[in-house]
Amino acid sequence: MSYFDPANERTAREVIDRYPRPRSAVIPLLHLAQEQEGWVTPAAMTQIAEMTGTTAAEVLGTGSFYEMFKFHPVGRYLVGVCTNVSCQLLGGEELLHHAEGSLGVKAGGTSDDGLFTVEDVECVAACSEAPCFTVNHRYFHRADIDTLDEVVADLRAGRSPLPRGAAGDDGDLPVHGTLARVRQHIPDDRRAGIVPPEEVDGPPAWLLADEAE
Repeated sequence: MSYFDPANERTAREVIDRYPRPRSAVIPLLHLAQEQEGWVTPAAMTQIAEMTGTTAAEVLGTGSFYEMFKFHPVGRYLVGVCTNVSCQLLGGEELLHHAEGSLGVKAGGTSDDGLFTVEDVECVAACSEAPCFTVNHRYFHRADIDTLDEVVADLRAGRSPLPRGAAGDDGDLPVHGTLARVRQHIPDDRRAGIVPPEEVDGPPAWLLADEAE
């Protein structure tokens, strides 16, 4: 039984066609699977394995290396509070404890209404803007308790806490699993070539096309 819906299955096959070996598409297919369901399900891993000529264990082994992939259900909004050194010194721990108390869930858990999952996260590479927390991997810098409360209130009310134009879009905060609003599409004549590296003879097709222009 297929996990991907028809549209995503077509996208998955298009993604696979970009690579000389299908197994190279495992990571983008994991992103696609998580976008569909909000997390990577066992059924998704099984289908990805079938499509890429790998095993479900290899798919899990690849995806579990990365924090961004979730292999269990999470809330509509994933709240990650950084408690690494810079954020910790400027109030990250207090921010995390407030998030746990106000949302009624310990780090690693999901609120009863299914809206919020709270995580205690390592450095999110915003040390100069500490303390920092993220919601669905969108950043909120130099945050305090009031900032977090305002973001939560906006989300509960169906409002986006992001300014218009944030993250290159209209400012709406997408549900967990959505990384980008624009689906990448590479025309056939702009691809770098889909043959194994050992079979390449001469410069890649895209380079020849650029020189021709």
